[in-house]
Order: sequence, then structure tokens, then C-alpha cells
Amino acid sequence: MTDHASTTATTPTRAANQPKATRRQFLSTTAAVGAAAAASALPINRVAWAAGDDVLKVGLVGVGGRGAGAAVQALSAHPNNKLVAVGEAFSDRLEDGLKAIKANAPTIADRVTVDDDHKFVGFDAYKHVVEASDVVLFATSPHFRPQHIEFAVEKGKHIFAEKPVGTDAPSVRRCLESCAKGKAKGLTIVSGLCYRYQRAKQEMMKQVHDGIIGDIISMDCQYWTTGLWHRGSNPAWSEMEYQMCNWLYFTWLSGDHIAEQHIHSLDKCIWANKDQYPLVATATGGRIVRTDSQLYGNIYDHFYVLYEFDNDLKLHSTCRQQDNTATQVMDYITGTKGVANVQRHTIKGHDGKALWRYLAPRGRDAKPDNMYQNEHDDMFAAIRAGKQIYNGDYMCKSTMMAIMGRMAAYTGQRITWDQAWNSQEDLSPAKYEWGPNPVRPVARPGVTAFV
Repeated sequence: MTDHASTTATTPTRAANQPKATRRQFLSTTAAVGAAAAASALPINRVAWAAGDDVLKVGLVGVGGRGAGAAVQALSAHPNNKLVAVGEAFSDRLEDGLKAIKANAPTIADRVTVDDDHKFVGFDAYKHVVEASDVVLFATSPHFRPQHIEFAVEKGKHIFAEKPVGTDAPSVRRCLESCAKGKAKGLTIVSGLCYRYQRAKQEMMKQVHDGIIGDIISMDCQYWTTGLWHRGSNPAWSEMEYQMCNWLYFTWLSGDHIAEQHIHSLDKCIWANKDQYPLVATATGGRIVRTDSQLYGNIYDHFYVLYEFDNDLKLHSTCRQQDNTATQVMDYITGTKGVANVQRHTIKGHDGKALWRYLAPRGRDAKPDNMYQNEHDDMFAAIRAGKQIYNGDYMCKSTMMAIMGRMAAYTGQRITWDQAWNSQEDLSPAKYEWGPNPVRPVARPGVTAFV
């Protein structure tokens, strides 16, 4: 039987009753909160490591596949980065994760210096990791991201946060407020929306923003994959343990795969659109192959969302997770002068002639364009240089965009940005403890109400 923590905690306070915000007010939220926070916080972290090569203590919360990968990348970013503290819900997963980090990257194994006193298990493990670290990597299931970021900002720690950063509107509002406070404190906050750190895509987006395809008139993105992992069940597990072990399949934990995975495609399109977010979403979706609720919780296996923007711009967005189906991850940005194929880093005119393509640097000194490593390299370089990277705005807004699409599909209704942002739907469990945790029914368009 898995050795689980006995730690319990009540649901944290959520900003569910805050005044409603319009789309225009939303776009200025970060600036307003940041200005208020600046009055009470000195930006000491902006220059904390300006000397350059001092040791930075790294903490990791969530030691699954992505968490272990993030830890390897963080340690690979600089020889004076050390992993000093780890937090997990389950102790066996913590130990397995530490072994995987050392095994997959033996050259940095000597900088995994997590002693037994810095291995924390339970729902409150993140607090201990934050307090022991200079930089914290958050890679648990997305539901917990807002409370983790909030605490790290309170303690003045730099943050790497995997995507998405919430699973409902109250949690995203909470996260955006925390990020704005972190910005005012001079904290670096880097998002796991890693395509923004791929050099090839940075060059492509520069071309798009400089007008090579003209004015954008439509966008299309597909994220079609097979099914993902499932950890099975154990008669000794409580319902909460089962859900957290198989968190992908429960909306309260993952946000559904439109938020947990397809957010990458949505964020690339928004990046191309200079971070201008949609006004309205209409959608469809459902479960064709994920029909076993015992195995697959309450998420869908496919979505189609039509996002509408200013100036009649539309984004056609599709995603699916179904075994034995064709796979494709592609994004197309169509303008008045041509079309950008984002994944292939090519741009063609409407006559089919090449306008631009990315040419990777060559030569002995050329570095691999590994977007996962790039984001950690950039983050730790900025911290040591006394500079700030702040991804808080787009990581919150792209999360909200994905949730907005899910809301439209689940309800079958036309959902505006203001409705989505001000939604009062709180997916949090009644308690954070090992025991019962009732599963919400699978959403039924036309029956499930927008809240």
C-alpha cells in the first residue's frame, strides 16, 4: 500500500465574492494590484543575486514526470543550483522522483542534496519547501497552483509554475492577484507555457508581429493525441487518493485536457495575436471513448471551440485524446498576405511561395533549442543578474481562455470573457484530507448550468 500522509487541511479562502470585473478592468488588474503591493514591499529580490554565481537553493513541489524534468533542467541551468527540498502528496512518489532525477541526469546528481529533514509529504508540504528554498518549482496537479504561488509570493521566493495555473475562475483570479504582488516585489515568475521560450518560435512570432503575413484574419489550432497515462486503482485507496493519483481525469484537479494540454495551442495563437484575448466562446465536446466513469472521472475526450475576437477575428480550436486515432499538433495563423505554420516555423504567401523559414544556428558552438531547458536557463540567468522575468499575466489569462472554452462546451452556451472571468464556480473539494470526495457528474450541454 502506498504510504500516504495523514496531514489534513480545510479548503483555503477563495476570492469568490469579489466584485465583478469587466474585460477592460481585467486587462488592468495586474497593474492596479501591482501598484498597491509596491507600496508595502521592497523589490529586494530583484538584486538578491546580482553578484552572479552564489548558490541558489531550489525547491520542488510535485515530483511526477514533469516535476522531475523541471528539476533536472533547473540544476542543468547553472552549476551552483542545488535541489535542497522536495514536497509531494505521497511519500513513495517522492522517493521514486528523486531516484529518477539522479538516474536521468547523473552529471547533476551530486547537487541533489535533499536530506530526510527536507522531504515533505502531505497537503501542506509546499509550505516547508517554499521556506527552505530561494527558487521554487511548482509541478503538482494544476488545482493546487494558486495556493502554492500565493504562499511563495508571500515569502518572497522566485517561481517556476507549470501550466495551467488554476482550474476554475476563482482560482485564476487568486493567482493573477498573487502574481501581480510578486511582480511588485521584483520576483521572477516563469511559466511552463514553454513554447514561448523556443528560439525558433520567438523568431517566427517576431516575423508575424512585424507584419510579414499582414493583418491576422483567422487562426486555427489542433492538439490531437492518443490517450494518456492512468495509474489504475487500489482497494486500499480512499476516493481522494484515487483521484489525486489519477488527477488528469478529474476537472477539479486538471481543468480537463483543454486546459491541462491544449492550453499550449491556445497560448501560441494568443502570442501571435499580441496577447489580445477573446470576447466570446462557443463550443461543443463530450466523451465518446471515455465512457467508464470509474476509470475516467468526469472529463471529456474531445472539444471544439470557436473563439471570437475584436475585428471579426476567429480562432477555430480543436483537441482530442483518443486511442488509435490520427495525431496532429499544428497551429496556423492566416493573414492578409500569407499563412504562418507555427509548428514548422515556415511562412508562405497565399500564392504558395515561401516568405520565410527558420534557419537554426549551426556550428560547434550552436546550442540545442530545447524550450524546456531554455526557460530554466533564462530564469536563473535573470535571477543571478538581478533582472526580472514576469510571465504572470499571460499564464493566468491563457489559463482563463482554456477554462472559458471548457465552460462553453460543458454548458452548450455562448460564454463571454466577462462571464468567464466573473464565474463563481468553485471546483475545490470540501476538505483536503484522505477520505471520501464525491465526483461531480459529467457535464451535459444544455443541462449543466453556467455558474
